Amino acid sequence: MIAFVFPGQGSQKVGMGVELAEASNVAREVFQEVDDALNQKLAQLMAEGPESELTMTANAQPAIMANAIAVARVLEDGGLSLAEKGDCVAGHSLGEYSALASVGAFTLSDTAKLLRTRGIAMQDAVPIGLGAMCALLGADLEKAQALAEAAAEGQVCEVANDNDPTQVVLSGHMQAIDRAVELAKEHGIKRAVKLPVSAPFHCSLMQPAAQRMQFALNDTPPNAFRLPLYANVTAAEVTDAATEKDLLVQQITGRVRWRESVLAMEAAGVTHFIELGGKVLGPMIRKIAPDATVTSVVSMEDIEALAKEI
Repeated sequence: MIAFVFPGQGSQKVGMGVELAEASNVAREVFQEVDDALNQKLAQLMAEGPESELTMTANAQPAIMANAIAVARVLEDGGLSLAEKGDCVAGHSLGEYSALASVGAFTLSDTAKLLRTRGIAMQDAVPIGLGAMCALLGADLEKAQALAEAAAEGQVCEVANDNDPTQVVLSGHMQAIDRAVELAKEHGIKRAVKLPVSAPFHCSLMQPAAQRMQFALNDTPPNAFRLPLYANVTAAEVTDAATEKDLLVQQITGRVRWRESVLAMEAAGVTHFIELGGKVLGPMIRKIAPDATVTSVVSMEDIEALAKEI
């Protein structure tokens, strides 16, 4: 069984998509459609930077999605149908939208607009300087939760991402995250690193953003999708569009249960995980499911190699 998976924020970099666009009309059409939907030269920003502007949440989210969908469309143009070859899809945070777009739940234009709204809503939810996030390296979920509780002191400090058995991310008030970084070693955690993010994603401080996404998804709800999706907030298979709409709203404040999602897919019989448009999920999946085959597909060369392989 094959799962197609889609990366989240942090996988953006200047130059993304350039080689693919040079090699493929199909990729160029994806980037043009996203540019038209957003009324912005996002493809140029992806190609040339500046990095500081590409990293802004409102730009990074649609850019990462556009890059992943370009890879998916080029694969399909070469005769490799995701719906026929794959058994399920999943995405990390914003990657869940890319996954949904890849199996027909949203049009490309609607996905770009929803992610632009999501990025702005998440940025606006907490004034800059009030929130923060940190990655805990050498920490499992139990240790991370104990640290979060100890560091909170009446403020928000919550597990945002359970990425793999050795990496958990906390999110919340700036002071609480600073305390977590200081206390990490006492909790048997090898290292705690503050992340260069502009807002505290996937914690209860994001409630205003969740409300805005509720309105956006009421206006543009997902349609039926061609493959089951493993949702971030439940780490379980979803096949119903109305259920998924509610889960996308919960995802804004909820934990990204990536480790559990991969385990659930593996338990369901997935033996091959194919990451489209990035190389960030592959290393996590290898730690979670060491017996699985993991392929990351970014370039035309990667696409051609995969087409021969499956």
